[in-house]
Amino acid sequence: MIDHKDIETLFEDLLVQIENRELAEKVVQTWVLACKQGNWNNVEDLKKIPFTLLVDVQSINFIEHTIAVTEGAIGLARAQISNYQTMPYSIDIDALIAGGLLHDVGKLVEFESDGSGGFRQSYSGKCARHPISGAILAAAAGLPDNIINIIACHAKEGEGRPQCIETVLIHQADFATFDPLLMLGSSKLILS
Repeated sequence: MIDHKDIETLFEDLLVQIENRELAEKVVQTWVLACKQGNWNNVEDLKKIPFTLLVDVQSINFIEHTIAVTEGAIGLARAQISNYQTMPYSIDIDALIAGGLLHDVGKLVEFESDGSGGFRQSYSGKCARHPISGAILAAAAGLPDNIINIIACHAKEGEGRPQCIETVLIHQADFATFDPLLMLGSSKLILS
């Protein structure tokens, strides 16, 4: 069974950057809840999950993707904060990190092992994609509405919907990791 310590160790470098310790704890609680609901029993299994079933992920796993998206969104936020003379909006770095770590947590119930070393969409995943199941998991853990907005609206479900600035940054970082693989698979990515 995956426990709090496992998740804290997995995402330690990012969790320590969240100043609001209650928020960080709820991020961990959401991951533990999702692992339990999705029947994921050890961290090594988590590291085998592809971050999407839609394209060839080139061996990039779910955990690597989660960290890359979170760090990418932090980079986008810090670039604006350090370069704009006047910020037109404030960016909540705690919420950004929490949302980044949780943006795809619903995939833990959307995906399942296919029994042959691969992965497939679960029945739960057919009923509700990961932005919806992730938002439900986050609400169950007591996370605030702005974090739920990040999770629920980071993908196509959020198109045309009101979004927090942190949601916009997570969305951009997420698609910056997905689109190149999609383009690579369709021979539209220009490689040097």
